[in-house]
Amino acid sequence: MYCLNETPGQTKISPCLCGSETAFVNQYIYNVIEDEPLTDRLREALSTLKQVEEKRMFRGTCFMVNGKMCICANKNELMCRIGPDKFEMTVEMNGCRPMIHNGKTMTGFVFVHQDALKSKKDFDFWIKLCLDFNKLAKASKAKKKK
Repeated sequence: MYCLNETPGQTKISPCLCGSETAFVNQYIYNVIEDEPLTDRLREALSTLKQVEEKRMFRGTCFMVNGKMCICANKNELMCRIGPDKFEMTVEMNGCRPMIHNGKTMTGFVFVHQDALKSKKDFDFWIKLCLDFNKLAKASKAKKKK
């Protein structure tokens, strides 16, 4: 059994000493380990930007740029926030599929499978689309703490 010790920009997995044996922790660790290759590539690609924050969301790691969700990595794909203007152009591309939430297609978001991201050129294409839209995107309102 393992536990997570998270600090900004770093997740450390260590043997559990607390005795907690929940499936949630095991699944969470599995997801953390599995999304690392894409997450590491995103970290490197975004490393020159000043305001980048990582958050665990959507069964993966999301990168907030300038306080706005920009791009996320999970086990085998990226979730790219590209904006509605680029949706039609990109959704038909190799390895790309629309994001569907509660039965509704979220125009402006697409998933891109890791097989379509093997070359640096292809990977950088998606990063650029996300960063270009991030400049135009509005930040979500902060939730009030209870």
